[in-house]
Amino acid sequence: MNVIIIEDEGLAADKLERLLHKYDPKIKIIDRFESITESSIWLGNPENTADLIFLDIHLVDGLSFEIFNRVQVKTPIIFTTAYNEYALNAFKLNSVDYLLKPVTFDSLYDALKKYESMKESFGKQSIKSIEELSAALANIQKDYKTRFMVKVGEKLKSFRAESIELFYSEGRDVFILLNEGKRYIIDYKMEELQDLLDPKQFYRISRSFIVNINAINDVLVHSNSRLKVVLNAECDKELIVSREKVGSFKNWFSGS
Repeated sequence: MNVIIIEDEGLAADKLERLLHKYDPKIKIIDRFESITESSIWLGNPENTADLIFLDIHLVDGLSFEIFNRVQVKTPIIFTTAYNEYALNAFKLNSVDYLLKPVTFDSLYDALKKYESMKESFGKQSIKSIEELSAALANIQKDYKTRFMVKVGEKLKSFRAESIELFYSEGRDVFILLNEGKRYIIDYKMEELQDLLDPKQFYRISRSFIVNINAINDVLVHSNSRLKVVLNAECDKELIVSREKVGSFKNWFSGS
């Protein structure tokens, strides 16, 4: 089975790939994409084929439903989503196949067994059902975290998310860097933050750094086709956009 994974969270894509190979080591991941733009280009080429697509709803450059407005997708699809149970009713009402994130082996196993038993009709949603699902989910506002609390000595302080220029990890600890240059440790993991923060404002440029778009002073061309981010606040970290994220970072930074 040849599979495409469209997912902008590298760790989530890695986990899904591991689970797929656990299910069947013969499954071939023929490509992975992070954005609507990259996915549309690949899917729009008639020479590119796959047996099954795993498609995340939220991509770095918008909702993945936009792909269906750009190209005709004939390959069966399983959506992956972090929406809550209320929102999942929209999937059920529109007969769209999905996996709830974080994806588990048991849920993936059930989905693949269903796919294998119903290959001809599985995941081939009509354009109408996709449009109705997109409209339904658009009415469900996801609440992103707007403040973060830190402990300073015997005191607790709370900071607005927009005042935070950078989230970064050092070893097992995660810190925030404020626009006045102060830093504080917070009780979150980077993976948790990626789901809590508004993706239009914050972007994870690498495993260790999540930057605020309003805090970026410069983006410089770096070695090996990478980019270097310079913040408004004084920062002693070298903020390098990992090579595989350069394309999606440019889309995010340009508002595409």
